[in-house]
Amino acid sequence: MRYPVTIVMTLIALALCLYNYTGYDPHNFVFFMFSPPAWVADLLVDIHEASVLLLYALTLVTYALIGCIADRLIQRGRNKRRAPA
Repeated sequence: MRYPVTIVMTLIALALCLYNYTGYDPHNFVFFMFSPPAWVADLLVDIHEASVLLLYALTLVTYALIGCIADRLIQRGRNKRRAPA
């Protein structure tokens, strides 16, 4: 089974993290809009004390997991269409 959605979602997360890391997102608006782990971290701890590298890693893992779930749902749909009735 190929994982095209997983790869694309992981690349999107990597681009998001790199964009934030380079400093072009000075107030972290884009990162906090598109990073679910940052949403949770903001609710649980003071965001200024949270580890940025941990948030980047969790963002990558979250996006990869979402992509993997999407790939499996797509594959399940294709298998149902191929199965004889």
